[in-house]
Amino acid sequence: MGFTCGIVGLPNVGKSTLFNALTATQAAQAANYPFTTIEPNVGKVSVPDERLDKIAALAKSAKVVPTQLSFVDIAGLVKGASQGEGLGNQFLGHIREVDAVLHLVRCFEDGNVVHVAGRVDPVADSETIETELMLADMDSLERRKVPLEKGARGGDKEAKATLPLVAKLLDALRAGTPAWRVSLTADEAPLAKTLGLMTAKPVLYVCNVSEKDAANGNEHTKKMEAKARAEGRGIVVISASLETEVAQLGDPAEQREYLNSLGLQETGLTRVIRAGYALLGLITFLTAGPKESRAWTIPKGTKAPGAAGQIHSDLERGFIRAEVIAYDDYLKAGGEPAARAAGKMRSEGKEYVIQDGDVLLIKFAV
Repeated sequence: MGFTCGIVGLPNVGKSTLFNALTATQAAQAANYPFTTIEPNVGKVSVPDERLDKIAALAKSAKVVPTQLSFVDIAGLVKGASQGEGLGNQFLGHIREVDAVLHLVRCFEDGNVVHVAGRVDPVADSETIETELMLADMDSLERRKVPLEKGARGGDKEAKATLPLVAKLLDALRAGTPAWRVSLTADEAPLAKTLGLMTAKPVLYVCNVSEKDAANGNEHTKKMEAKARAEGRGIVVISASLETEVAQLGDPAEQREYLNSLGLQETGLTRVIRAGYALLGLITFLTAGPKESRAWTIPKGTKAPGAAGQIHSDLERGFIRAEVIAYDDYLKAGGEPAARAAGKMRSEGKEYVIQDGDVLLIKFAV
């Protein structure tokens, strides 16, 4: 699995420009007026991982397959979107389908690019979006409440368990508290996930700045950094226009040279991916062989059979054991045969928790 990240924000904050740059496509039309994006554009990108390239070289793999990340470019939301303003709440539904929300805020001044509120204030913009998502969540829960009440009266166990949680979340939302701030018990947490609340989604703030502020940010980004710290959320500063220029440089060496000239060590895509993985608690394990080397993404804490299932369901069903080499050991030994000879390949059973960078060989029988 990779993960799916929905890019949300007000109109004209640079969502489509960023989407195009991150996916190195022109799939989303970008223009200086609201509602250019009518349908959500989806783009897949390969997750850069130098570990994969190194083990592929050692394994002399014919093919290298990185893991994938999907970006969804969602139309600009405006104040009143939950009541149908702008293009209405049809786009709010797209947010329910993503794993995480990449909340893009405008942190650049440019008189040639209009702002729907007539001023640049990223904190206020982010609060506008969250308010709309809270209102949409309230509407969703209120519509669920009636059938749940009916089910509870009829003795439905799931309805009886869910109804108090819905009431609790509704009370919080009505008081201006988004779902992610609501304390849930161990029993409530899995039920809450089934409700599909947008304000429960993990959020990564992305500050879109001008090229000159890409390395160090500006006063607007400092305010957003303070907000992110207070909320315990991640934040990345990125220049969508700069990312577009970098994407147009096909040669990775040229990209690195250009970024270094601006005081940057890596692309915005790399920083977004790293922050996104941390946000969702994801790690990568690797498989290597002469045919191919491949990266696989799993949630942190996944046990060996679950990792095997990412490769193929038969491997999880017939799992016997996993032969594991830590990435550093694989690299130091110079490949699997030498690592095995040096005693660095371990045989692990069903309770083994996969570690980031583990190189796996799954033994199974169906």
